[in-house]
Amino acid sequence: MEIGNHVFIVTGGASGLGEATARMIAAQGGLPLIADLRQDAGRHLARELGGRFVTCDVTSADDAQRAVDAAISAGTLGGLINCAGIAPAMRTVGKQGPHTLDLFERVIAVNLTGTFNMIRLAAAAMAANTPNAQGERGVIVNTASVAAFDGQIGQAAYAASKGGIVGMTLAIARDLARDGIRCVTIAPGIFETPMLLGMPEEVQAALGAAVPFPPRAGKPAEYAQLVQSILANAMLNGETIRLDGAIRMPPK
Repeated sequence: MEIGNHVFIVTGGASGLGEATARMIAAQGGLPLIADLRQDAGRHLARELGGRFVTCDVTSADDAQRAVDAAISAGTLGGLINCAGIAPAMRTVGKQGPHTLDLFERVIAVNLTGTFNMIRLAAAAMAANTPNAQGERGVIVNTASVAAFDGQIGQAAYAASKGGIVGMTLAIARDLARDGIRCVTIAPGIFETPMLLGMPEEVQAALGAAVPFPPRAGKPAEYAQLVQSILANAMLNGETIRLDGAIRMPPK
């Protein structure tokens, strides 16, 4: 899928992995449609990149449709990159008692249901595109996590949400094959996201040192680089790619 002259929706695009992806899209001649709840940061980035911003709660069907409609009004929708997500931690049974059900449901709602909400609406729009020379009409890139495979203590909800994204990737790719729409998932390891950068420097250093090679946290631009490769390579479909420097997370 050519990036230039296409619009790409990036959820969670106002910071972290999403911001880096929006920057990559703009640098390649595409138009990033930043869909995020952080209005000030999102609008500022959209102005800087010459893109668009729309306030979007990915759990809302109305917000998701507004984001898709805004993308279509700006040009041909070439893809959706799902980066929005939350990562609270709570043990199944902790000192304060059992894991709260509302927190578990909230993580699933944002990370898993929100991802599918955006996919179903963006895919419906892309299915109406004229196919390119390879028969493609669009590409979907999801963000899971190594927690989908190596869930740590306190990550039951987060691991379940990200495992769900991994689990639906192939099914969605098969569903959308007749429409010429690919679906690929990236499972990042330890990356320099706002959550990591908010930790004490010694904690950041220790986490980075746990990565076999390179012994550091990943950079958001490296995530965006993989997104670019996925968009360019038509044979990447129905797959989850770990982007983690060969780390396998310990229990805690």
